[in-house]
Amino acid sequence: MGPLAGIRIIELGGIGPGPFAAALLADLGADVIRIDRIVANEGVLAMDPKYMLLHRGLRSVAMDLKKPAAITALHELVATADAVIEGFRPGVAERLGIGPDDCLATNPRLVYGRMTGWGQDGPLAEAPGHDINYIALTGVLHAIGSPGGPPVPPLNLTGDFGGGALYLALGLVSALLECQRSGQGQVIDAAMVDGAASLMSLMYGMLAGGLWVDQRGSNRLDSGAPYYNVYETSDGRHVALGSNEPKFYRRTLELLGLADAGLPGQEDREHWPAMRERFAAVFKTRTRDEWCALMDGEEVCFAPVLSMSEAPRHPHLEARNTFVEFDGVVQPAPAPRFSRTAPTLQRGAPEPGQHTDEALADWGFDDAAIAALRRAGAIG
Repeated sequence: MGPLAGIRIIELGGIGPGPFAAALLADLGADVIRIDRIVANEGVLAMDPKYMLLHRGLRSVAMDLKKPAAITALHELVATADAVIEGFRPGVAERLGIGPDDCLATNPRLVYGRMTGWGQDGPLAEAPGHDINYIALTGVLHAIGSPGGPPVPPLNLTGDFGGGALYLALGLVSALLECQRSGQGQVIDAAMVDGAASLMSLMYGMLAGGLWVDQRGSNRLDSGAPYYNVYETSDGRHVALGSNEPKFYRRTLELLGLADAGLPGQEDREHWPAMRERFAAVFKTRTRDEWCALMDGEEVCFAPVLSMSEAPRHPHLEARNTFVEFDGVVQPAPAPRFSRTAPTLQRGAPEPGQHTDEALADWGFDDAAIAALRRAGAIG
């Protein structure tokens, strides 16, 4: 059932990082109820809900939170919950009567996780935004891209999921652990702008220490270094090289036929652009798969750049079951791995409202109470 079996969590129907944090916790065994709107959320991706993997493992209860009966019912759920995840703009939950003070009054042991882009306070707290805006403000976006090129958005991995969902999940689990000692709940202000900045800790440390240039494509990890870069092969595909350490770099030069080419030293930054050109020319002489065959088993940090269609079929990922097929959808397996309380996928992503009666019953509502909520228009 996973290490979080027995933990009950309510996710207040957000988008992006909030539900992804909830899904990660469901992967680890938590019983997570997602409160969906009775009418579909504006802006939700227009695709079959089964493919919305950010919602996998959740049970969907459709509620109209503008109805007093729904708010009352939600507080009944809160009374037996361990945690709530809320991703509204600051102040919205309070106006609905389901803010932290309201919910902690109902359940003093509750952990209340708040997921926003800018945080609960500060000049931008009320401003709209998305991943790209949060990583722009923190220096992340400026640092990603090729020399002389524009900043390149790293999908929405760094703000939404890395800086948002993962920090929220860590905060929730940490607060749940602390609650076991103190018996008291608390509120977590998880802001994507804070998490994205935190992810840049190494780079900010290197910048302060004089080991990082505040210019895109000029450093060892941002495509500036010839030994840590992506190169095109003769068939138009790409390979990723990460031979940072001197021993790996030396072997890389040997395999590229450049060991006796009189290249400057590995850390001679002035000559990195010319060295990148030499590496690029060599990599263009073979196909991607030919380079894979040459590098296989060698002491170099090398991998083919696989497409999303190719990745699940790679032998290493197949051997580890990194991807699984569930409900007819190929998708990443739960992570990380546990030696004793192994996580497993509980269910696929739900249709909005799919589990309304089932979940409410499991959380203590009898048939008469569910019927009364439906008559009041509080549930769908």
